[in-house]
Amino acid sequence: MLRLGADVVRDVALAARREWLLTDGLGGWAASTVLGLNTRGGHGLLVVASAPPRTRMVLLSRVEESLGWDGARSELGTNDYDGVIHPRGFEHADTFLLDPLPTLTWEVAGRRLSRTIARLQGEPAVVIAYQYEGPDAALLELRPLLAYRELDARQRENAAVRPEATRSGQDVVLHPYDGCPALALRLSGAIWQADGLWYRGFRYAREAERGAAAREDLFSPGRFRLELRPGTVAAFVAWAGGIPAATDPLARMALERRRVRALGDAGEGLLPDLRRAADAFLVRGPGGGRAIVSSYPAGTPAVREALIALPGLCLATGRHDEARVVLQALTAQVEGALVPTRAAEDEGGLDAVDTGLWWVVAVERFREATGDHEFIRARLQGPLLAILESYRAGTRRGVRVSAEGLLAHEDAANPLGAGAREEEGAPPRRGYAVEVQALWYNALLVGADLARAAGQSARAGEWAAVAARARDSFLRAFWSDRHGYLADVVDAGGADFSLRPHQLHALGLPHALLPRDKAQRVLEIARRALVTPVGLRSLAPPDSRYAGSIGEDGRVPPLDRGAAWPFLAALYFDALIRIHGEAAKAEAWRWVDGFAPRVAEGTVATVPEAFEAEPPHRPLGAMASARAVAELLRLITRLGRRPSTRPARSDRA
Repeated sequence: MLRLGADVVRDVALAARREWLLTDGLGGWAASTVLGLNTRGGHGLLVVASAPPRTRMVLLSRVEESLGWDGARSELGTNDYDGVIHPRGFEHADTFLLDPLPTLTWEVAGRRLSRTIARLQGEPAVVIAYQYEGPDAALLELRPLLAYRELDARQRENAAVRPEATRSGQDVVLHPYDGCPALALRLSGAIWQADGLWYRGFRYAREAERGAAAREDLFSPGRFRLELRPGTVAAFVAWAGGIPAATDPLARMALERRRVRALGDAGEGLLPDLRRAADAFLVRGPGGGRAIVSSYPAGTPAVREALIALPGLCLATGRHDEARVVLQALTAQVEGALVPTRAAEDEGGLDAVDTGLWWVVAVERFREATGDHEFIRARLQGPLLAILESYRAGTRRGVRVSAEGLLAHEDAANPLGAGAREEEGAPPRRGYAVEVQALWYNALLVGADLARAAGQSARAGEWAAVAARARDSFLRAFWSDRHGYLADVVDAGGADFSLRPHQLHALGLPHALLPRDKAQRVLEIARRALVTPVGLRSLAPPDSRYAGSIGEDGRVPPLDRGAAWPFLAALYFDALIRIHGEAAKAEAWRWVDGFAPRVAEGTVATVPEAFEAEPPHRPLGAMASARAVAELLRLITRLGRRPSTRPARSDRA
């Protein structure tokens, strides 16, 4: 349970940085800040995946609440109208509670109104329960505000909207635009008053920070009015399509509360929150299968990030059957040696240099966690061996194996993967990227093991020989005694020794490329220059490109210029544990304990994509990241029981 008091919820600047997220298992969600002040284009009470889990539409953006009594009336909403806060409902906010559903309580003139929100699992629906306490009856007014647009679009006032509503029993049914799903609204016992008003000029502050479209107009078809007596609980329902007649919204909300609570029953500290958060990224895929979405509020399946996240989301949480289903679905999308970074059905998908290699690493982590050799032999071994052969033969986009055994690529290797892009004007990461070589080396050794198990000793020996040659070549090309760490990229023009965390893949993956003495030097430099309380910097100061904080102009710099990424902490501690054993586990626990309060300071009960590397470590990027949640889960699971003493040894060589 998380509780934020009036000191936070009445401070718009603080409350606007604290977000919550609920998902429906279909690729849809509800999300906002603890005040209900929408700061992102992806915030909304009913965001649905119209072709799960691909196209997302924000249908119901928000509901404006007001409470009236004895001729008085108080508006409880909080909106940013191009920098002007109106209405000022935050002045009446008293508490925010996540238990595990988000509840905001207002107190005004001796009256209390609480609002609890639930997305229904497996349904394109949201239920909002209002509980009233006071000395006498009060009038609740609810005004739905509709966006009805795709995630990255913004609605403007227009004449095409259809303001009329139809009635279906007690439900109000809206069809605001042709070709879009209907929206059914229900507030039992209430009076519906249609008026068709536009609310103009909403501003989404987080979008403005990153230079994206930040202004929108929302349409309200009317309002509900309902008298509340003390102790009354009223349920507002919004459902894409239509509300099933027998629906008991409060019973469905109670069921969802129990379901989410049960997800976090096991473990202590940060673990229950992470286990609940993991569930949000596992959604129903095409054909009724399972898919992993990379982040919210994007909600997009990205194959590369799914492969990185799968061990934490599925294996560390004991969801081995789901891991099998997801692995098979991803295997089906393998194209030659490369896997699209976006799901195959998502038009415009790009190829990543290393996605096929991450698939091999995911198979190895599955083997380590489950010991299910039969599943691997029957379903995964053939594709895995084919992938490695394709890499060796050379693939599209210039991927090829050099005479030295290294993996070259003409296309740029994205910094930190699909979640970041090179900053404008930066040299492209083409040629030989350090993490691609580490993944290639690991894939060769995994492939050699599987070939040996399949009785293909000649192929196993050949791949082991390529791996040995690659390792020797790697050390000659990437290691610098003068710097004490590895180059980020090597190409025909030389080596780029920008200090970035990509090199930790050469230490932290299942098969390490560096000998112990060199690994110790890399870890010591990483500890001093890259490790922060919230993750690893994507670029170390004093590099002239370093930008580890939101700028004075309020703009967020590219996240590959120094932002701290939580998911990379697991890779760092993987490497540290390999070198220093139990002593490193104690250090990792101290880092985890220091990080734990952050789940109340960004997106509550989950982990954002990145943070500022410098205090106050404000969250950056996506509000919830599959890689961040998954890798922290994997790390904590690996750490096991907390040590009874604190060993003195650290990564200081």
